[in-house]
Amino acid sequence: MKQPPFLKTGDTILVIGTARARSRDQLEPALTILKSWGLKAELGKNLFKKHHQFAGTDEQRAADLQWAIDHKIAKAVLIAGGGYGALRIIDKVNFNSLKKTPKWFVGYSDTTIIQARLQKLKCPSIHGTMAFQFPKNKEATNSIKKLLFGEKINYIIPKNKLDRLGKTKGEVVGGNLSLIYALSGSVDDIDTKNKILFIEDLDEQLYHIDRMMMQLKRSGKLKNLKGLIVGGMSEMKDNAIPYGKTANEIILDAVKDYKYPVCFNFPAGHIEKNMALYLGKKAKLSVEKNKVTLNY
Repeated sequence: MKQPPFLKTGDTILVIGTARARSRDQLEPALTILKSWGLKAELGKNLFKKHHQFAGTDEQRAADLQWAIDHKIAKAVLIAGGGYGALRIIDKVNFNSLKKTPKWFVGYSDTTIIQARLQKLKCPSIHGTMAFQFPKNKEATNSIKKLLFGEKINYIIPKNKLDRLGKTKGEVVGGNLSLIYALSGSVDDIDTKNKILFIEDLDEQLYHIDRMMMQLKRSGKLKNLKGLIVGGMSEMKDNAIPYGKTANEIILDAVKDYKYPVCFNFPAGHIEKNMALYLGKKAKLSVEKNKVTLNY
């Protein structure tokens, strides 16, 4: 599948809800920002529906996702919010029309489910802040605009004491660790061979992080990586008897048998400054003594 075209002023972007319900008030700031970028926003007809915690029933959310996939004019799709829900609808939609009308899908966390399917189809996507969070951090939101409009992006971040030095290049894949774990053994199980894997997570028990990393290791997903980028591992939980390692230390221990570069605390994930990344595109990663750089 060919890469979606980059956006220009006057293009259409779609906003849909695939997981937790969001109100119009929560999304109005994002719609204002999209307009300021010169884009026309169209909303899924079920966007503001509610079914328990979800943005409508499974059928309604799937219908909006299918509408977005099939849309003949729009060049991008912005997911309204995360939580949980995409896993329930991913097998109810058909992605084939993206071969004729490829689009940028923007989101993270629960959107990892959709992005994993897109990775299977060789269609790049954007891991970035979702619509309801657009007002949270201007720099993070503007990074989405840069990627959508095809501007060159070059991230330079401070080195972390746990980083493993090295230079590499490869296709960036991944997303939320819990959802990568949830996809194991399914048709959307991600292929990590010769790829740069990106992972992040939120609100997990430390032993859960270890269990998920052990699964990735035992299934061979960590063995043949080109590199590993660890984003925010936010609000981790521990038991009364401490696990004894931080989330980053658990991850580093899981990859200690391998030699590829690893960087920690990359500014992406469930953090305020959630900088946008392309998934499914090749990048250069350089982990040096005093800095880390990532560019596409």
